[in-house]
Amino acid sequence: MTPAVIRVLLVDDQALLRAGFRTILESEPGITVVGEASDGQSAIDQARLLNPDVICMDVQMPGMDGLEATQVIVADTDIAAAVLVLTTFDREDYLFEALKHGASGFILKNSTPEALIEAVQVLAGGNALLAPDVTRRVIERFTGSFGLPGVPGQPLTVDPLPGQRAPGRPAQPDPRPRTAPESLDQLTDREAEVLALLALGLANSEIAGRLYLGEATVKTHVSKVLMKLGLRDRIQAVVFAYEHGLVVPGLAQS
Repeated sequence: MTPAVIRVLLVDDQALLRAGFRTILESEPGITVVGEASDGQSAIDQARLLNPDVICMDVQMPGMDGLEATQVIVADTDIAAAVLVLTTFDREDYLFEALKHGASGFILKNSTPEALIEAVQVLAGGNALLAPDVTRRVIERFTGSFGLPGVPGQPLTVDPLPGQRAPGRPAQPDPRPRTAPESLDQLTDREAEVLALLALGLANSEIAGRLYLGEATVKTHVSKVLMKLGLRDRIQAVVFAYEHGLVVPGLAQS
């Protein structure tokens, strides 16, 4: 549930940018900026002191950077804030590292004021913010090109589980080592299919279309997948899928 007043902590080493973000956010009723920090360590200290709902985190800062600070903040059980990473760098490696360290959202600093406000509201409501097309870029950057199910001329290139193969696709050796956590054994066949499509960055509506299910049913499956695997949100599911070899490079059809 979104709090009545969303408390935001701004973290950026540039004072002018912090002032701009403050002006944008406080122009929206129901959002207040409770503090500012100019480096990672100050962000951690302020987060513990001010108890914000959302932390807008820069990546590159002197001393402790935003990625390291995010990791510390997320691991601290006394800090309940969600971390929204803001950066001027449209780089997938920053994005992946931010998500791996526990960030709940990622937007560029050149996004519109409306996008920043919406991102803060989404995270404050307990949800993650990562558009499917951005998710696909992350996977492509770290695992190679892949095809999406249902796209003419491209095969399904995500294994539902290590050791299994997608329907109609011959088994092929995977040069990358795979590890299959015991938690994967808890998934039903349908949940494994949902995880595979979730790993591609598909939205619930897209998954529903691929599997001929209702969106409410897909939402239930997604919730069960996250619960059984001990994941916080669908963003962590993408990272999990990458790290455990559930997303594999695709082969273009001739």
